[in-house]
Amino acid sequence: MELFTERLILRPWNESDSESLYEYAKDDRVGPIAGWPVHTSVENSYEIIKSVLSAPETYAVCLKEDNRAIGSIGLMIGKQSNLDLPDTEGEIGYWIGVPFWGQGLIPEATREIIRHAFEDLSLGTLWCGYFDGNEKSKRVQEKCGFTYHHTNKDIHWQLMDDIRTEHITRLTREEYLENL
Repeated sequence: MELFTERLILRPWNESDSESLYEYAKDDRVGPIAGWPVHTSVENSYEIIKSVLSAPETYAVCLKEDNRAIGSIGLMIGKQSNLDLPDTEGEIGYWIGVPFWGQGLIPEATREIIRHAFEDLSLGTLWCGYFDGNEKSKRVQEKCGFTYHHTNKDIHWQLMDDIRTEHITRLTREEYLENL
């Protein structure tokens, strides 16, 4: 499935996106603050596409002008989420390459995923999280209508093998409908 916004195409990841993924995911300002290690090679990015980014409801964020992957956004429904959610709820995760920061592209992509989750998939609640210090991610969530729900302190984050504090935000279907 492909989703479209004013400036973006959200589409499934292709193995041919490996070089573009590596270009942005090798930057240590992107992955670690989002909870995943920097990519070490094009081959590493290829493996991530096959093993992680091929999951259902995971999309490459691409500019309409060239359809090149510049980031990722995903909707992890129910047990796919690390938040132990029922099948009627989902968690949104996202990142975008540094050259595209500050252009409002991830809020634009997130709003479309929110629409898709509530209108096409009939989910009841969406969740999102950000780690201490990730103010950009926090701001995306605020812009998209998520409100603070709780904090998980001193959790072991397996992908990075470190201890983190994660702040969890929530958006309900009712809140979404009220703001249409």
